[in-house]
Amino acid sequence: MKTTHSDWKHILFYFGLSLLVCHELDAVARHEWRLIPGFNLFADHQAQLVFVIAHIPLFVALFWLVGHRSPVVRRRTQFAVDGFLLVHAMLHFVLSGHKNYDFELPLELLLIYGGAVTGLLHLFVLRRSHAD
Repeated sequence: MKTTHSDWKHILFYFGLSLLVCHELDAVARHEWRLIPGFNLFADHQAQLVFVIAHIPLFVALFWLVGHRSPVVRRRTQFAVDGFLLVHAMLHFVLSGHKNYDFELPLELLLIYGGAVTGLLHLFVLRRSHAD
């Protein structure tokens, strides 16, 4: 079976999305909620519960949009995810000096910054394929 340019574009997107999902797994272990404003109003175990449960509707919506039957919706969703990966990495960079920042190398590099690089590459491929 021959792999097409379109296949690689989708593989690249799903690679970035997978890095984001794996980062969220690591985020629970690294207490990411301690970095989010407002979560300090809760006891730590309650904040963790809210953090995890809040991701359920986010991921349901994300997966629904990624698999939407409309190519326009799928493309816009991919564009938004790519943008989020970039902004997310910038936020992590800014917060990396925070006293509650528990993310560690090399996993942080792979999941967070690798996600940003993947998102940027995919944005470039999306833009280029849309121009063709």
